[in-house]
Amino acid sequence: MALSDIALCARALVMIGAAPIVSFEDDTAEAEVAGMLYPAIRDGMLAAYPWRFAARGAWLARRESEEVLGAGEGMFVLPGDFIRLLSLETDGGAVPEFELVQGAVRCGADRAYLRYVGRMADGAFPAFFDLALITRLAAEFCVPLTESTSRAEYLFKRAEDQFRSARLADAQQSTPRAIGDFTLIAARG
Repeated sequence: MALSDIALCARALVMIGAAPIVSFEDDTAEAEVAGMLYPAIRDGMLAAYPWRFAARGAWLARRESEEVLGAGEGMFVLPGDFIRLLSLETDGGAVPEFELVQGAVRCGADRAYLRYVGRMADGAFPAFFDLALITRLAAEFCVPLTESTSRAEYLFKRAEDQFRSARLADAQQSTPRAIGDFTLIAARG
């Protein structure tokens, strides 16, 4: 079952004993706290791990830059849904050196293919991520709404456990990479 941003926040609020919301525009403290914290917490959770479900790839558009670039260097515009860089490649393989600069990536390549974690529609998260996000939201909402630091500490520990479980579930979504050539094993003869 896909959960909207409001449904995720409502479940988190229920976890701390607060009233659930039906909109971020509600005239309640719960709606105000949820509306202010939700986007940053969601993006932080997505950025905290190279989630397979949120991984994307795209060839980047070259940006004409007013900066003086070295020979063979290019500035490429990052996608609007960009959250975390996973790898940068070109036709010849991985780009060894690059730098993120104000919504762009600078590198020594004529073309650049970006693998990245991207922002998703709120109803598109898998169930294991929903649960981890709900628990983290509850932990973050706890102090501003209940002023209970002991409950918040407990919820942060639960959130870490849920995050570990979500990472494990996400890692099991594809075949693990095999080690093809490892020089130490070859050296043993």
